[in-house]
Amino acid sequence: MSNVQKIHPMDELKKRLESILEVVPPRSKIYYIDYPVHSNCGDLLIMKGTEAFFKDHHIHVSQRYSVHDFHDQVEIPRDHIIVLHGGGNFGDLYEAHQSLRERIVQHYPHHRIVILPQTIFYKDQAILQRTASVFAQHTDLHIYVRDEISFQIASDHFANCKVNLVPDMAHQLWPMEIQRNPRKERLNFFRTDIEQTATQQSLNSIEQHGDYLDWPTLYNKYERKLIYYISKGLKKPASRTISQFIWMKYSDYLVNKAVRCFSDYRMIHTSRLHGHILSCLMAKPNLLIDNSYGKNSGYYRIWTHEVNTANMDSSSKASAPPVPKYMESTATV
Repeated sequence: MSNVQKIHPMDELKKRLESILEVVPPRSKIYYIDYPVHSNCGDLLIMKGTEAFFKDHHIHVSQRYSVHDFHDQVEIPRDHIIVLHGGGNFGDLYEAHQSLRERIVQHYPHHRIVILPQTIFYKDQAILQRTASVFAQHTDLHIYVRDEISFQIASDHFANCKVNLVPDMAHQLWPMEIQRNPRKERLNFFRTDIEQTATQQSLNSIEQHGDYLDWPTLYNKYERKLIYYISKGLKKPASRTISQFIWMKYSDYLVNKAVRCFSDYRMIHTSRLHGHILSCLMAKPNLLIDNSYGKNSGYYRIWTHEVNTANMDSSSKASAPPVPKYMESTATV
């Protein structure tokens, strides 16, 4: 009988992130751009995982910029790599972040640019073609994606780019040490935005057992107001540095609040990808509902299906919307 222990699936996912070191080597000097400043804790988990990755691999962050304070006159030394935040805002759903991404590719043609793991989604093929034409002008652009369909889109349309498939940066936070014992049975952590599906809407209409929350409702109006003032401060050169310092500390508080909240429940039922990922990081039983364009099921299928605390809600698969026609030839079964 073999005494070899099987590696934990979450350890394996964290290990896969090390492939990024091929283009952002240890001890690199970088500018980290488009880090989130809002109340979506999923993006904050990505940011904290990204910062942990930099720290664990001795990558020096010379400057950080968000969408609020980056401007086209920023001078980036030639020996620095530009690293763009990962997540799910690549495409035409979140214009401000995609516009920033494309401006950076245009304005820094001689720098290595690395886009950390993203999900790509375009409703409009013309906008996808516009992105492709911008990216085609750059000779050292590296795109990491976190699902198979995004990999196919990027491979087919961004021919000059180096495209790689890796998990979400939040996996760098594994393992999480949890001190609290659950007091409640179930949390329904459901989307309240444009990415919710008909399945989720039907679940919302039925009185489900357990409490209901989402990232926007996890934080009270005073906590959200402070985020607003920090983002305003980032836009002013005189207060930018102190606002950034406050945000990095305050975002720790926001993430810790989410962890404390999830700790109170024995089981999480969620349509938020990072509700699912946070549950996995906490070794918390969870059931994942798909979002409006298949991001969640795609992620589960390729990365987290072997995590024994995680399951996909089979009822949500049938309600997923049809693949846009321009993606039909690239979609995987």
